[in-house]
Amino acid sequence: MLTIGMFVAERYEIMGKIGAGGMSDVYKARDHILGRFVAIKVLKQEFSEDVNFVVKFRTEAQSAAGLEHPNIVNIYDVGSEAGIHYIVMEYVEGVTLKTYIEKKGQLTYKEAVSIAIQVGRGIEAAHAKNIIHRDIKPQNILISTEGKAKVTDFGIARAVSSNTISADVMGSVHYASPEQARNGFVDDKSDIYSLGIVMYEMVTGRVPFDGETTVSIAIQHLQEEMTLPSVFAPELPVSLEKIILKCTQKSPDRRYLNISELLADLKQVLVCPNTDFVKISDGSQKKTRVIDEGEVKEIKHARTVAKTELPAEEDDGEEDEEDGAEEGFLNPRLEKAVTVGGIIAAIIIVCLVVYFVGNIFGIFGGEPAQKEPPTEKEDHTLIHTEREEVEQVTMIKVTGKTFAEAKSELYEIGLGIREAGSEASDEYEKGQIVRQDVAEGEKVDKNTTILVYVSTGAAEIGVPNVEGYDSDAAMNMIEDAGFAPKRDYAYSDTVASGKVISQEPKAGEPAKKGDTVTIMVSQGKEAVIVPDVYNKPQEAATNELAQAGLVVSSVSTAHSDTVPEGNVMEQSIAANKYVDKGTNITIVVSAGSNKAYYFCKATISLPPGREEDVASADITLLDSNGTQLQSWPEVKKFPTTIAKSDIENCDSGTIKITWYLKDGTTSNQTQDVIFTKQ
Repeated sequence: MLTIGMFVAERYEIMGKIGAGGMSDVYKARDHILGRFVAIKVLKQEFSEDVNFVVKFRTEAQSAAGLEHPNIVNIYDVGSEAGIHYIVMEYVEGVTLKTYIEKKGQLTYKEAVSIAIQVGRGIEAAHAKNIIHRDIKPQNILISTEGKAKVTDFGIARAVSSNTISADVMGSVHYASPEQARNGFVDDKSDIYSLGIVMYEMVTGRVPFDGETTVSIAIQHLQEEMTLPSVFAPELPVSLEKIILKCTQKSPDRRYLNISELLADLKQVLVCPNTDFVKISDGSQKKTRVIDEGEVKEIKHARTVAKTELPAEEDDGEEDEEDGAEEGFLNPRLEKAVTVGGIIAAIIIVCLVVYFVGNIFGIFGGEPAQKEPPTEKEDHTLIHTEREEVEQVTMIKVTGKTFAEAKSELYEIGLGIREAGSEASDEYEKGQIVRQDVAEGEKVDKNTTILVYVSTGAAEIGVPNVEGYDSDAAMNMIEDAGFAPKRDYAYSDTVASGKVISQEPKAGEPAKKGDTVTIMVSQGKEAVIVPDVYNKPQEAATNELAQAGLVVSSVSTAHSDTVPEGNVMEQSIAANKYVDKGTNITIVVSAGSNKAYYFCKATISLPPGREEDVASADITLLDSNGTQLQSWPEVKKFPTTIAKSDIENCDSGTIKITWYLKDGTTSNQTQDVIFTKQ
């Protein structure tokens, strides 16, 4: 298990755990090389030790890494380190489509079409590279905070399914195509079917097929007729309903030829929603073969075997979702048996009908059939004309069963059942029988009505207050109170890292034992990288710093000979350094160069009356501080003109002349001069 602050591959810093599934854990991390957040999916230990599975998992992930599309969660890296096998993916800030539907109930047709088009584009890009998803469902579709839909876990479904001898338990049964349920040939039309089920759920708020077991749901996909989505969404345009029905045809040949055809019709819905332009082949939504009871038992047996071989369903990676249903589909050996079994079942049913009708009327020489077993409305003890001949049976255990299950089992041994009341129970789930008035093993007369009490679920208790506690301590407190703890992460400017910011349900609110209590754990202040704004215009630099999450608290100016006026010449925090979001930063803006340049020009003449005595002269120009600017040695012709330009920041000076006389003596002379600004 990775912890906050750990590094993977010496570049990915773990920021916190954001999700978990049956196969892997998902973490948010910071890529220190590229300066971005990523999601890292890490295989759990039990699967990391399976060499064959790891090889297939890496191969499929590397294949999916070739997919680059705005509507696909891109895979950046695949690797292993110290026995940890991981996939580095694009980090998407948002929720799964499953959570989005649960929060909104039903989506408008326009919103559903928009999401379906985006998902379809991602699937289209994958199909173009011969990659079939195999597990399209709302849990594998992420909705970002900007409203963009992205499909995740491309290629993972195939890796998981290939890990067992039987691939019939891969994916979520609620969204599986009939050919997946039969473990038949799977192509791009299976993804179209699954997307059709997703669209159905978006507009109705429910899946079309549901049941207590995966077997029952899979059989519905094979042979049950779907309730029209307009039954649950009366305002649904006819065109979108027809698209959903065409996508979810039992026969792949009756579905869309490819995802591109589906996208074309979805776009047409936005233009003319109430026009019936979708064409569906005759025989749509027909039931398939009937499966008899013996075959269903074989399906259950096959599912039990497969379930022990395959890991639990994997979550989408950035939101912990549960399907609420078991995994598993039909055994492929039954496909042929279904056809033969349907014919045999029909013959058996006809024979049974003839037998029971004959038995009722004594046609076969037997006694007429007895009356129906007692119903729950009858008295506890039934009246018998010959009490001494009443047969007794041994009472069975019905606690823990649903009323319907208990009723079926009691009827088989000649007993009735009636619900006498209900009560809360921490041991039995809602709808299960808590108590029975006749104990298991007791002898009781046949046709006796058994009184039972049905559970209303666990009793509600107050949720403990864990805000401000360390996250591990809070998780223990919640678990000790009988609840299921769940941990999410968020940045906080006020709550220290590792402490609980908030909880849901709130402290003191009533909840049932086993309910989930989610805590939001602080990751401290969000860390951001400081951009380099050197030599950028002041406005652009200020905007870039603000977008990075920094606060420009002060702006000053200074002269610079190298940075143009108005551009940033200094920033108080070095570029590419990580700091807390909201940190103050100051910048210094260039006021341009502060140098002034001057020009000096002067004419030097011989002193009066010395024309014949002077042989030559040395002339030196000094600034006002006495620093030599330039010299002209052994000048012999007079008058002569001297000139000097580019004199920095000095507007006056002195000319010093040394006269060399012909008699070998010297004479010195100075002359003040004013410079002219260039």
